[in-house]
Amino acid sequence: MYINDVNLSHVMVAEPGESYQLSASVNRWVEVLVDCPGASMKLEKGEKLYPYRLPAKLEVKPGDILSVPFGSQQVGGVAIRILAKPPADLAPEKIREVEDVIQRDFIGDSYFTLLERVSKYYYTQLIQVIRIALPPGLLGRSQHRIRLKRENIPNGAIQFLGSAAARQILKILQSQVDGDYSFKFLKRQIQGFDYGKKQLLERNWAESYVELLRYSQPQTKPVVTLVADGSYIDLNKRQREILKVLRDCGGELWLNEFLQICKTTTPTLKGLEEKGCIVIEEREVLRREQGPALAKDQPKSLNAAQASALATIQTLDGFAQVLLHGVTGSGKTEVYLQAIAPLLNQGKSALVLVPEIGLTPQLTDRFRARFGNKVNVYHSALSDGERYDTWRQMLTGEPQVVIGTRSAVFAPLPNLGLIILDEEHDSSFKQDSPIPTYHARTVAQWRAELENCPLLLGSATPSLESWVSVRSQEEGARSYYLSLPERINSRPLPPVEIVDMRQELQQGNRSIFSRSLQEALQQLQERKQQGILFIHRRGHSTFVSCRSCGYVLECPYCDVSLAYHHTEEKAPELLRCHYCNYARSHPKFCPDCSSPYLKFFGSGTQRVTQELARQFPELRLIRFDSDTTRNKGSHRTLLTQFANGEADLLVGTQMLTKGLDLPQVTLVGVVAADGLLNLSDYRASERAFQTLTQVAGRAGRGDDPGRVIVQTYTTEHQVIAAVRSHDYHSFSQAELEQRQALNYPPYGRLILLRLSSLDPIQVQNTAQIIATTLSTEEEFEILGPAPASILRVANRYRWQILIKFAPDALPQLPDWEEVRDICPQSVSLTIDVDPLNIM
Repeated sequence: MYINDVNLSHVMVAEPGESYQLSASVNRWVEVLVDCPGASMKLEKGEKLYPYRLPAKLEVKPGDILSVPFGSQQVGGVAIRILAKPPADLAPEKIREVEDVIQRDFIGDSYFTLLERVSKYYYTQLIQVIRIALPPGLLGRSQHRIRLKRENIPNGAIQFLGSAAARQILKILQSQVDGDYSFKFLKRQIQGFDYGKKQLLERNWAESYVELLRYSQPQTKPVVTLVADGSYIDLNKRQREILKVLRDCGGELWLNEFLQICKTTTPTLKGLEEKGCIVIEEREVLRREQGPALAKDQPKSLNAAQASALATIQTLDGFAQVLLHGVTGSGKTEVYLQAIAPLLNQGKSALVLVPEIGLTPQLTDRFRARFGNKVNVYHSALSDGERYDTWRQMLTGEPQVVIGTRSAVFAPLPNLGLIILDEEHDSSFKQDSPIPTYHARTVAQWRAELENCPLLLGSATPSLESWVSVRSQEEGARSYYLSLPERINSRPLPPVEIVDMRQELQQGNRSIFSRSLQEALQQLQERKQQGILFIHRRGHSTFVSCRSCGYVLECPYCDVSLAYHHTEEKAPELLRCHYCNYARSHPKFCPDCSSPYLKFFGSGTQRVTQELARQFPELRLIRFDSDTTRNKGSHRTLLTQFANGEADLLVGTQMLTKGLDLPQVTLVGVVAADGLLNLSDYRASERAFQTLTQVAGRAGRGDDPGRVIVQTYTTEHQVIAAVRSHDYHSFSQAELEQRQALNYPPYGRLILLRLSSLDPIQVQNTAQIIATTLSTEEEFEILGPAPASILRVANRYRWQILIKFAPDALPQLPDWEEVRDICPQSVSLTIDVDPLNIM
């Protein structure tokens, strides 16, 4: 029932805003891209499209999201093309009918081009790209369910059933209050389910039904509106009092609120409605992330460098790529705010992408203080309802600022005037899984080109890709490098003190804190100042080992050691895997030799906070890592507590490096920099420099000077030397020379094939077969196959193949569908284009 050889790059036939009035004689069919596994397999020239008949009164245009029947299910799909007649090779009576339109006006021409480009570049089915561009709930499928009819079942009914399967089904249904289960669940539980189900349905003891797609729905609440003052209507004293309250409140209140204020009942209000004095109706309540009430903020005066950068940005007309390279604390956010303000006045919108959810509260507050309710937040930590309502607000075309994480790059803003990537270097902008493995910076560039608006990349430590891309552009290219070399108010960058922990050990200091850091921590409380302590890992200890035999407690499902996590005082000691989340209690004796001498090694955030509490009992601490920020709103809560002076020290992981602006912080300590330096990844030095420079930049942003103490066992490392002098230029030059010599990005391109399976032999053999097949090509270099640095994760064995080639002359890359065909069903293959993580 599908049509082959459809080139999706030419199927958008509607002009933006144009609709189709469907009559009985024309435009009665639509081709749909269906969201169902196996329904949209990649073909040589596109993906399968399925024709559907349009009901007489249903208006549809390309880009609408539809609900359509597919097999025995009701599924979501996207209207791709309107047809004047059905396909010649398909009888019209066999074409099924579209059920309904879920969302209109979603995909316009340029937006569809963007989605298709992501699909092609990242070798992903178009429907999967569309799925990540939508809020949860708009695409999905129905399911068959069976529901008990208790009123029809006699006492002792189970003995009347001759089938064991029917008795089992009845027993399971009766065990639940609603007596309602899906066919899929019961089939897994009961052998012979279909026969047993038939017996129950024939006796009318149960009924089967199809549960349709559960789309996100607008939330509504009843509102009371004054429509007449009642002066010419026969009302009693109480009714007139109620109308006066409503009039004094502006003539409109939510029903629940009004009932409480007036201390009245709904029947009383219904009486007023019958007399024509008020109207009670349902009205939509927008579900949005609620921030605190903020005082209105005014634009700040800019220094010379900020003013020059802003002037350049405001002269841009159409697409341009701008790298705003500003040291930490140089006022990049103020430049963003003042660049956006005139766009909103022109009726345009702005999209601001940030790397992590934890960064959004502080940044969002600054934007809301400046632009009020024109600011919307969009990220995965919102509830489904909040995401759905925020997404629909974007479709209205009202000028607004959307702040979000990487998935917000697909925010359907119809009139974009500017796209900003704050902390553009951050690896969180790259999605490793699930597919598509897109990078938000790459997609943002394509989108800026299609929307013909500037793309502004901001960072104190730009990615080497952006650095080379902007600095190496030929004269006349739409590429700009803007520098903010000084902090606001000419505040100095904090001096960085490097402490050699080898010498500390030689001099008898066995603490995890150097003497210099201990002294600085002691002074914090004395001077009523605040500090930040950065630790590479969360948890208490990196691993637990037996001191008698050397046995290390490992995860049974992953090839990694278990980390110790301390929950609370006198609670059971817990060991947890940071890869699959497996947890177990800490044993009293070694599982290998039964020795009681088990010791914790390494330092995570929990152990550091415990050691701080022991050495500095008067120091008030807040731990800020993924363990303490799991709940919604916890990022904001902890940062607000710290900003209000409720703690002296903020102890955390890489979340602390991502753009936090805390003027009262005068001390930054890095407990162990070596965990960042010694990784088997060609990007390890770049990431280490970025992380250490960013965390150092949290100090000295206020009136008091800052101080940074970095503890390391490798003081001679080039990254440490560059961090000491805040010298991005010398670091980038040395690092780029190494990359160029090895043909690694940004001078070469990579594609990483990740294979995994429960069967270690099968995944290894498959990887070798694929590598042998690819090695016949001479236009690219094959590295591998090789086991991943952690071979087993969640009981799946992982192998990798790295393809390396020059970016200037794109080679004839493999046919990825043929490569996928090599993989047996038990082996999963992910094609990661431009990978950031090759470990």
